[in-house]
Amino acid sequence: EVQLVESGGGLVQTGGSLRLSCTASGFIFDDYAIGWFRQAPGKEREGVSCISTSDGSTFWLDSVKGRFTIFSDDAKNTVYLQMNSLKPEDTAVYYCAAKRGNELTFIEGDFGLWGQGTQVTVSS
Repeated sequence: EVQLVESGGGLVQTGGSLRLSCTASGFIFDDYAIGWFRQAPGKEREGVSCISTSDGSTFWLDSVKGRFTIFSDDAKNTVYLQMNSLKPEDTAVYYCAAKRGNELTFIEGDFGLWGQGTQVTVSS
């Protein structure tokens, strides 16, 4: 079965860290762009970061630059989102998604495969 599975969410205090994982099964991450998106209660889903698994190039939401990093482990077919210096406004359900090709984007319609999401809650 082709799917993406996220893990690593949880409850953390302001200033804390979490590492989210997005693991693919049923396909190989070669020549894909993997995006992380989030949706806070009452808000539209927004793109957080996107990485090309071919060349490692990245694309970022301005509000998380310098606090979050994204990297891939090809051997594990997994992309990670390392989130540091977390703020209450980072609270959301985080989703990973996959699209073919190297183009980095936050256009949700370009992503054909989505994970189920993982909850991140940052307490003040």
